[in-house]
Amino acid sequence: MRSVAGWARQPREWPVLQGLLPLRRDQVPGDLLAGVTLAALGIPEVLGYARIAGMPVVTGLYTLLLPMALFAVFGASRHLVVAADSATAAILAAALIRLADPGSAQYIRLAGLAALLTGALLLIARLARLGFLANFLSRTVLLGFLTGVGIQVAIGQLPDMLGVSAPSPHTVIKLGQTVEALPQAHGLTVAVSLSVVAVMMAARRITRRIPGALIAVVGAIIASRVADLAAHGVSVLGYVPRGLPAVGLPALGRHDALALLGTSASIFIVILAQSAATARAYAAKYAEPFGTDTDLIGLGAGNIAAAFTGTFVVNGSPTKTQIVDDAGGRSQLATLTTSAVALVVLLVATGPLSFLPDAALAAVVFLIGAELVDVRGIRRLLRVRPYEFAVAVITAAAVVALSVQDGILVAVIASIIDHLRHSYRPRNSVLVKSAEGHWKTTPVTRGARTEPGLVIYRFGTSLYFANTSRLLEDLMAITAQGGPLHWFVLDGAAIGDVDYTASSMLSGAIAQLHQRHVRFVVTSLMTPVHHQLEHYGITGAAGPDAYFDTPGEALEAFSASTSRPDPPS
Repeated sequence: MRSVAGWARQPREWPVLQGLLPLRRDQVPGDLLAGVTLAALGIPEVLGYARIAGMPVVTGLYTLLLPMALFAVFGASRHLVVAADSATAAILAAALIRLADPGSAQYIRLAGLAALLTGALLLIARLARLGFLANFLSRTVLLGFLTGVGIQVAIGQLPDMLGVSAPSPHTVIKLGQTVEALPQAHGLTVAVSLSVVAVMMAARRITRRIPGALIAVVGAIIASRVADLAAHGVSVLGYVPRGLPAVGLPALGRHDALALLGTSASIFIVILAQSAATARAYAAKYAEPFGTDTDLIGLGAGNIAAAFTGTFVVNGSPTKTQIVDDAGGRSQLATLTTSAVALVVLLVATGPLSFLPDAALAAVVFLIGAELVDVRGIRRLLRVRPYEFAVAVITAAAVVALSVQDGILVAVIASIIDHLRHSYRPRNSVLVKSAEGHWKTTPVTRGARTEPGLVIYRFGTSLYFANTSRLLEDLMAITAQGGPLHWFVLDGAAIGDVDYTASSMLSGAIAQLHQRHVRFVVTSLMTPVHHQLEHYGITGAAGPDAYFDTPGEALEAFSASTSRPDPPS
């Protein structure tokens, strides 16, 4: 029988288990302990995520079985934990509540269809090598989006924590209804909620390794059973089925698929951004290879498994990944251990869950939502990047005031606008020599010169239709004042692409410079961009001898030339 160490010698023989192999024998105990820790901390959380999704609470446990295990088998990340997640659960619920009653058989089948569509999108993204799309939601926008989701989730739990009714599906209206109903709050229900919150907060203040949620849930179950809280007006979960999930088809109607395609696309974007960011962070931490495309296979397989096992979409979880890492887990053996523990719970321990007060579970979910509100990150953003702070706030407000799905749309638009803002107003500069003889950048000012008769101008990003006006404005400012200008040197170190509109503008600028008897020179240009300029005919306009490898070479050539302006080529 081959040893564990033997597997480590040839891990790449296998197209799967990249997150598990190589497996060091001395690491096995740490992974097993981390898996048990994740089960203790994560089981109450996934029950809460099922509640957020509008699904029966037992389906949260189902996400810890096949979906989690399949990612461990097919994914590449050794650290990413894939299971139920608050953000994707909230997106799902926002869509399904318009199509079926939460918790109903049709609702569950539609949730399965959403998971199936999401899994298909993930696998299509893998085939098309679209893993790079993970970069299209900036950290700023993701911060705002998750903050909005956290606020929405927390507000949604307040009625159950207080024992009042607030039926509106709209977050702002629900909050208003909850405030109006405060005089009717049920005292014993409020006491249960506050007790759960107190236990969880106390555990967190000591150390996050203490399973505060598990302690609070178990305590609430015991109190409910002993004091018969249901008889005193406290709502409880009721019967929770025991055993393995039934394998069955999700809803497969064309009409339902079209109705959920936009929701699945939104979930796909969040999964891609959140999972890739988390996996990349831990791969960098341990200097391990990072493969978004391979992770897409694991995420797709996990969601398809969710579709056929009666549960809902799964996602890479930053909090669960952190739990495993803090507990010493270093491979997917930890998540496979969690799956085994969840299996045991499903087979023998679901009975006591029937006594769990709804208020206790609502309190757990409330704190999950509150934790998504990254106050520290938002404050730091306000301090260092006020504009990006505004983008994050707008995204969060869209999630709360409109819907999670609309918030995704706003998040994508905000990311694109943020990117365009940076590329539209690049940090252009003029290069000058320092006293020590090194190049340094200075702001573009009217009449700026690198030295008399010469300016070396660096454009800060790729040239395209939206930012060509910036180059023209800088060119006019430089040539409008100052002494005679003989050479205008465009430093292209930051230019990665020149589109057709920009090429036309550049040709016109070269002609204007030649009319003023100013020679146009290019330096530090990447080879592909050089080929682009040749293709556009700019090389012919500037002259074949207008290209230099470095600003220093251009400066030497200028110094060696006569003081008269070079004639245009």
